[in-house]
Amino acid sequence: LVLEQAQVIVHAVEQLPADLDTALVEQAERHLVAEARHHDAKTLRILGRRLFEVIAPDQADEREAKLLEREEAEAAASLRFTMAEDGHGRVHGRFTLDALTGAMLKKALLAIAAPKHQATQGPLGERRPGPERMGRAFAELIQRYPTDQLPNSGGLNATVVVTMTLETLEGRLQAAHLDTGERISPGLARRLACEAGIIPAVLGGPSEVLDVGRKTRFHTAPMRIAMALRDQGCTTVGCDWPPGLCHAHHDHPWSKGGGTSAKTGRLLCPKHHTRAHDPGFTMTKLPGGKVAFTRRT
Repeated sequence: LVLEQAQVIVHAVEQLPADLDTALVEQAERHLVAEARHHDAKTLRILGRRLFEVIAPDQADEREAKLLEREEAEAAASLRFTMAEDGHGRVHGRFTLDALTGAMLKKALLAIAAPKHQATQGPLGERRPGPERMGRAFAELIQRYPTDQLPNSGGLNATVVVTMTLETLEGRLQAAHLDTGERISPGLARRLACEAGIIPAVLGGPSEVLDVGRKTRFHTAPMRIAMALRDQGCTTVGCDWPPGLCHAHHDHPWSKGGGTSAKTGRLLCPKHHTRAHDPGFTMTKLPGGKVAFTRRT
């Protein structure tokens, strides 16, 4: 037995009912030790879930169902996702998924990464997709996911807005930038322009109405895009919340006669938006479009 196999056996035996007859527990342990000669730890873990079949076959299915339900609940509580930029054009991340979601992700990536029949090479054909091909498939899965299937974020669907000059679009060497703060090369910006609809980023241009006066209380999608491009996130000094997580705030409250427009609105994160409406705080406008909050005394 290797250490990992032994740990699996001990865990499986410990999961048996506490009031089980000692002879049956010993029988179950002997069974798994024997199976360890032919199976690795991963397979032993699966066999361990059905260990009850060996000692109480009539109750095995019910027992396995309860174990799976408990595992699924623990997995759902342990879902995690983290990502961070390295400053060199790459983003690194880690995640923890439940088994079902992991299987769905793997199957989707394999479908995208699978070698085409006409592209096979060599007598045995192309090998199983490796990390590089799976990485490309992951990128393609994200880039081509239909944004109209995603929930709104900050009043907009989860579409990344690319801002570029006409010179960049025409092929000159000027970087473009995303509404999330990152900069991208002119070549990538032009490729995105070919593959996706362009959202006009000329604030106050004739193609979009950015002022609806008193007809509506909530800022429209074009207004949100305009404010996101202008404010680049929460306008409170020292706050780094991105546009997609911010609220649209009326500088002149709508409830007190203010109109709804990009010009008279600003982005504030939930915390600072709450302070903007809290009589216990004073909001001071600063040069450059920023604001600061101080507690009233």
